[in-house]
Amino acid sequence: MATDLNHAMFIGHLGRDPETRYLPSGDAVTNFTIACNWKSKDKEGVECVRIVTFGKLAEICSEYLKKGAQVFISGRIQTRKYEKDGQEHYSTEIVAEKMQMLGGKGERPEPKERTEPRPSAQPEASKKGAGSFADMDDDIPF
Repeated sequence: MATDLNHAMFIGHLGRDPETRYLPSGDAVTNFTIACNWKSKDKEGVECVRIVTFGKLAEICSEYLKKGAQVFISGRIQTRKYEKDGQEHYSTEIVAEKMQMLGGKGERPEPKERTEPRPSAQPEASKKGAGSFADMDDDIPF
């Protein structure tokens, strides 16, 4: 019995800011396009790849990605059929399962304003810095 595989990976730069909308269920859907360079022996070019994200990943993409950002995308390829002005159209896109922001820290955008405060990622004890080397624990794990 043969096993099928539908998995695609891309690294590219966003062509414009992501667009987010919400389904009637309240789940986020974010769409964006990345430009991926390619090169063969005698040719080179750019391929624009449509990306769609859902749920929490869609919210993260909406908050942190902007035009020009370099990202790694991993997901599955999907072709949708839709009708517009009485004609059938097809759209091929990548349904992203993973997204990783790339580039240096200085190249990453600041997150967009949130309406609700984000909980602290550090416990209270770790927020206090050590006053000097003498205050540090002597048990070094290596």
